[in-house]
Amino acid sequence: MSTAYDLDGAGPVGPVDGGLANAVGVAEVAGVPGVAEVAGVGDVAGVARVAGVATDWAAADPYSAALRTGRGPLFLRRADGWLLPLEVERWCARADPADLAILDRCEGAVLDVGCGPGRLVAELAARGRTVLGIDVSEAAVAHTLELGGQALRRSVFDLLPGEGRWGTVLLIDGNVGIGGDPLALLRRAAALLVPGGLLIAETAPVDVDERAEVEVVDRPGARGTGRAFPWARLGTPGLLRHAGREDWRTAGQWTAGGRCFVALRSRSASSSAEPPKSTAVISSQWVRNPSAERPVADR
Repeated sequence: MSTAYDLDGAGPVGPVDGGLANAVGVAEVAGVPGVAEVAGVGDVAGVARVAGVATDWAAADPYSAALRTGRGPLFLRRADGWLLPLEVERWCARADPADLAILDRCEGAVLDVGCGPGRLVAELAARGRTVLGIDVSEAAVAHTLELGGQALRRSVFDLLPGEGRWGTVLLIDGNVGIGGDPLALLRRAAALLVPGGLLIAETAPVDVDERAEVEVVDRPGARGTGRAFPWARLGTPGLLRHAGREDWRTAGQWTAGGRCFVALRSRSASSSAEPPKSTAVISSQWVRNPSAERPVADR
């Protein structure tokens, strides 16, 4: 059992069973209006998708196996054979100095999108912060719960607790690529944040702005899961271009540990983003936390 928190900052409100919370798609992060809707008919399609198709995929995929052992190798592979190495060992370790610099900037209640094995969620929870991780991988959610963090098995494009009430949304370890549509992801983040809320994203260390269908493999010549999914890679210039189209304001740019980060502040007025079920990218969030590091050569 773990403790739930009030998104308005009232503190602990009672225990939550992590297994039940993830089974029904509800993390009782505290008396959030609309939680009953999340657990009931309000998001039946989203729950079915995450609990059905994604469950079958995640049960045997290389990503889940890597999280359970805490080590790679692991890659994102494009249809043309191009490979992007994923930093499993770093994700499964404790938060490093570059991570801590991110967390020091967080404001209010924090939503970690694509939390992976939960190092950032666990560190924020240890600081006494209100934080929730979301991830479509059962192994990732389980690992986060084991570390003492709150986590919910969901896609960012599903209905979530506390919509419009999060102070900070995190898109770290390449998760700015979720859905393969940066504009749609930025709109979704704005809908999750309080007006004027903070988005912190990690970007690729090169000037790239690309979209592709990818799958996860544990070696260059391996067969994948058979389920390709849309992904994007964005460097800082590309992210800022997309953010400018959506009226985000740049709140900071920095590098640490060879990684690149951008902080964006949403518009102060209410977001006009479409509801989470209205875009084609809802099918997106199959694998968590690909790194923005350099690709390896085609094999």
